[in-house]
Amino acid sequence: MSHLAETFAAAKADGRAALIAYLPAGFPSRVDCVPVIAAMVENGVDAVEIGLPYSDPLMDGPVIQTAVESSLRAGTRIADVMHDVEGVAGTGAPALVMSYWNPIERYGVQRFASELAASGGCGVITPDLTPEEAGPWIEATDEHGIDRVFLVAPSSSDARIERVAATCSGFVYAASTMGVTGTRTSVSSSTPQLVERVRAVTSLPVCVGLGVSTGAQASDVASYADGVIVGSAFVKALLDAPTPTQGAAAAAALAAELAAGVRGG
Repeated sequence: MSHLAETFAAAKADGRAALIAYLPAGFPSRVDCVPVIAAMVENGVDAVEIGLPYSDPLMDGPVIQTAVESSLRAGTRIADVMHDVEGVAGTGAPALVMSYWNPIERYGVQRFASELAASGGCGVITPDLTPEEAGPWIEATDEHGIDRVFLVAPSSSDARIERVAATCSGFVYAASTMGVTGTRTSVSSSTPQLVERVRAVTSLPVCVGLGVSTGAQASDVASYADGVIVGSAFVKALLDAPTPTQGAAAAAALAAELAAGVRGG
C-alpha cells in the first residue's frame, strides 16, 4: 500500500475525509516554503500538493498566478521543487507534485519520475494531461511507484469519467466547477453528483478541489467526498500576511479550521 493510500485509509478509519493542501514550490520564499507547510501539517493537513511553477498556468486563478510568478522570479526550478517535496516528506505527510505536462515532458518523463521517487514524493497531479497521451507517463510512474492523478469535471461524460478513473492511481481529482482555481462563496451544487458518478466506476478515493476556502465548505464537501483539496485560500493567507512569520501563523490557523471542518463533515 502506498503512503497516499495509507493516508486515505487512516482518514476513513477515523470516519472523515482527508485534508489536502496546495502550495507552489518556493513560495512564499525558497526558505519559508517547507516551514510553512510543516506548520500546516502540524495543524491537520493530511497530504500536500507542491505546485511546479510554470509560466503558462491555464487553470490557475489570479491568486495562485501571483504566487507562481513570485516563485518564478525568485528562480525556482525543478531541483527546488524536488527539495520542497523532500522537505514535505520529512514531515510525514504524503507529498505530491501538481504540474502541467509541458515542464515534465521537457525535463524528461523518466528523469522526473525517478527524481521524484528519490525525493520521497508519492504522486503527481497533471491537470492538462489526457489518458490518451499518457502512455510514457504511465510507464514511468509504474516503474518508479508514483501515483497518477487525473481530473474529471461536471461536464465529463460517463465514458470519459470511466476512462480517466481507469488511468488514475492514488485518487481521482473531481474539479467542482469548470474554470480556473480560486476561493468561492460556495462549491458547485453539481459536485456531489460528480463524486457519485466517479464512485460508480472506481474504488479509488475521490477528492474535490477548486473553491473550498472555509471550515464550513470543507465540512460540506467532506460529507460526500474522500478528500478535500484547498489551494487558493492558503496562498491568499500568505499573500495577505505582512511577514513570513505571520503568514505561517495564518496558514496554520486556516489548516486548523479546515481540519475541524473535515472532521465535522
